[in-house]
Amino acid sequence: MQKSLSIAFQTDKPLTAYGPLAAQVEAYGFDGVTVYNDMLYQPAWLPLLEIARATERVRIGPAAVNPFTCHPVNMAGNIALIDEASRGRAYLGIARGSWLDFVGIQPKRAVTALCESFAAVRHLLGQSKDPLAGEIFPVAGGDALRWSILRPDVPFLLGTWGEQTLAACLPFISEVKIGGSANPRVAPWMRRLIGKHAIAAGRAANEIGIVLGAVTVVDEDGRVARKRAAREVALYLPVVAELDPTLEVEADRLEKIKEAAARYDYERAADLVSDPLLAKFAFAGTPEEIAEQTIAILRAGASRVEFGTPHGLTTENGLRLLGERVLPLVRRGVE
Repeated sequence: MQKSLSIAFQTDKPLTAYGPLAAQVEAYGFDGVTVYNDMLYQPAWLPLLEIARATERVRIGPAAVNPFTCHPVNMAGNIALIDEASRGRAYLGIARGSWLDFVGIQPKRAVTALCESFAAVRHLLGQSKDPLAGEIFPVAGGDALRWSILRPDVPFLLGTWGEQTLAACLPFISEVKIGGSANPRVAPWMRRLIGKHAIAAGRAANEIGIVLGAVTVVDEDGRVARKRAAREVALYLPVVAELDPTLEVEADRLEKIKEAAARYDYERAADLVSDPLLAKFAFAGTPEEIAEQTIAILRAGASRVEFGTPHGLTTENGLRLLGERVLPLVRRGVE
């Protein structure tokens, strides 16, 4: 499977900013542009439309939309429009989602909901008028999306760490994204899980891509970059640490990080994140250090690495260093 590199943006920018940023990413030679769809940030769809209009080559999509705040019929309609605007370059990422309790949503039967979401979106994009059975997201049939759909087979990405969720959704997906991780040991772990369930899902294990994506801060001063990244990582490290079965970390250090994060004392939590621990959760350092880390992940079995927000001490400089320095080093390193 071909190795690729992509850039992910948080949706916290002026709407007019996304097109120029995506065009810059494409000009550097990256393979894709992703936008997040996190709670309390802008919904992904309009930023993606701006990105579609400003680019010609890169693959684009949201990573990821959850079915509890965006019904599959809305996912299908929106991704069909993004795919049309990008002339067939879109993909759709679906995940359980986080911070749903902020709006009083307590997802039940999340695995079933995710599986049925993929099935419903595929059914709707295919414009079938047949009914589709479902416990959570049935389609009554008798009618279909009422405009011409460019591609009924828009690729799907699943965002998950969970084996049960992976097994249920494998029949539908082309990629699985392991969010919040820059740990090379996670890629072979996920590959084993895919191999374990692929036959039952009617899939070939080697046709499912594995994506690792995380906070990225690149700078000529690696120490400064790591300090900034540690502050960003402190927000999610306690959660992801519980999900990564390959992680080796001192129990007392992790407990202190959790305690500090629970008090919203992210400065203290960041101080407790050692450089070796940070490297499991973020891409942080000089261009050469990040390139070395990325190459290790791709060689370990990942098919794609995604560099996430904030990219650098400033977005502009971070993208420049990733595009001009990191990307060429990685491409040479995995040839």
